[in-house]
Amino acid sequence: MAPTLPVQTRRPALAGLRVLDLARVLAGPTCAQTLADLGADVVKIERPGIGDDTRPWGPPWLPDEHGEPTRDSTYFSSANRNKRSIAIDLANDAGAELVRRLACEADVLIENYKVGDLARRGLDYAVLSALNPRLVYCSITGFGQTGPLRERPGYDYIFQGVGGLMSVTGHPDGEPGGGPMKIGASIVDLSTGLYAGIAILAALRERDASGLGQYIDMALFDTVAALSTHQAAGYFQTGKVPGRMGTSSGGIMMPYETFKCADGHLIVACGNNTQWQSLCKALCRDDLAHDSRFATPSTRQINRDFALGELRSTFAKGKVADLAARLDAGGVPNGPINNMKQVFEMEQAHERGLKIELERSDGTKVAGVGNPIRLSATPVEYRSAAPKLGEHAVAVLTDWLGAESDDIEKLRAAGALG
Repeated sequence: MAPTLPVQTRRPALAGLRVLDLARVLAGPTCAQTLADLGADVVKIERPGIGDDTRPWGPPWLPDEHGEPTRDSTYFSSANRNKRSIAIDLANDAGAELVRRLACEADVLIENYKVGDLARRGLDYAVLSALNPRLVYCSITGFGQTGPLRERPGYDYIFQGVGGLMSVTGHPDGEPGGGPMKIGASIVDLSTGLYAGIAILAALRERDASGLGQYIDMALFDTVAALSTHQAAGYFQTGKVPGRMGTSSGGIMMPYETFKCADGHLIVACGNNTQWQSLCKALCRDDLAHDSRFATPSTRQINRDFALGELRSTFAKGKVADLAARLDAGGVPNGPINNMKQVFEMEQAHERGLKIELERSDGTKVAGVGNPIRLSATPVEYRSAAPKLGEHAVAVLTDWLGAESDDIEKLRAAGALG
C-alpha cells in the first residue's frame, strides 16, 4: 500500500529564498517556476509594455474577469505561476541600477540573454557578485558561454536538430512518412530548465559551506546531447551512427514497439524473458514462446524482423481494450496512445492531481499542469496563477528594498519602471 502523505508540517522547502527571474520564453521560466512551487519568492523582471516574449504567443489567450480574451497567452501561464512581476527597463540607467539593488537582496538570479548583453548593462556576474558575493547566478543560452557558436541564438526546435535528437526521431527513410521528426513537446527547453534547477540547488548547498555563490553556465546544446546519452554511448563504442526507428527501438528490449490493432494502437514493452513468455501466452502464440530464435533478449533482437512480423499480424486482429486487458493480466507493460483529453480524464490523473486551477488577481481561473514533485513534509504550493505584467512593482520594491511611495514615484519618473 502506498504511504499516506501527511499534511504539511514544515515551511516550504525553499521558503525565504529570493530569486530574480530575468529569463524569457521557456527554459529559464520553467526553472524559476519550479523554485517558486517549492516556496521561493520569485520576482519576474519583464520589459515594460511587452513583458515576456511568450505573453503574446496566442491564441489561446487567458480570459479576463468578463470572459473576454486578454493579451496574455496560455503558453505564458504554463511557466510563470507563483511569481510576482515587475516591469523594469534594463536599457534605462535607473532601471539597470534598480536591478543591481534587487540583486543585492537576491539569493539567485536566472537569465537567458545573449552572451555579453547583460555585461553591457552592468548586470553580469562579475559586477553583481562583487556587490553580492552570495549570489548564485545562472545563465541559460543556446550554446553556452564558450566555443565558436556561443553568440548564436536558437530555440528548442533548432536544438532538437543540431543536437542530434531529430536524427533518431521519426520513421526511417523509405518508409511512409519517413524523415526526421521533432518531438511534440519542447523537450530541450524543459530539460534545460530542470537541469538548471538542479545546478542552482547544488550551488546553494555548497554556499551553505563556503558562504559564496557561483556562476552557472547552462546551454541547450549541452542538454540535448545529454538527452541522447545511451545512443551516444553506443556510438562511442561501435562507431555506428544510430538512426531513426519510428515507433520501434534499436535497443535490446524487443518488442519495444507500437502495434496497430483493429481499432487503434497499443504500445508494448518487453524487457526480460518472463515478460516475453507472458506476452506470447496472452496472445496465444505458444509457437513464438518455444522458438529458440526468441529464447533470449539478444536472440530476439537479432531475429526482430521476423518476430515483429508475426506479432503485428496477431495484434492487427484484436481490439485495443481486449489486448490491453490480456497483457495487464499477464504483467506485460503496455499502454494506449492517449490524446490530451484522454490523459486528464484518466482516474490516475485525477488521483495524482495533475490538473490544477489557480486564480489571477482579477479572480479569473487558470488551469495548468501540476508539479510532479511529491514531498511528504514540504509539498509544493500553488499560490497564484501567472501574474499580469508589472502588477507587483510596489509590493516587490517595498518587500525587498523597503522602498516608500516617494521612492517608487521617482523610479517611475526616471523611466526605470513600466
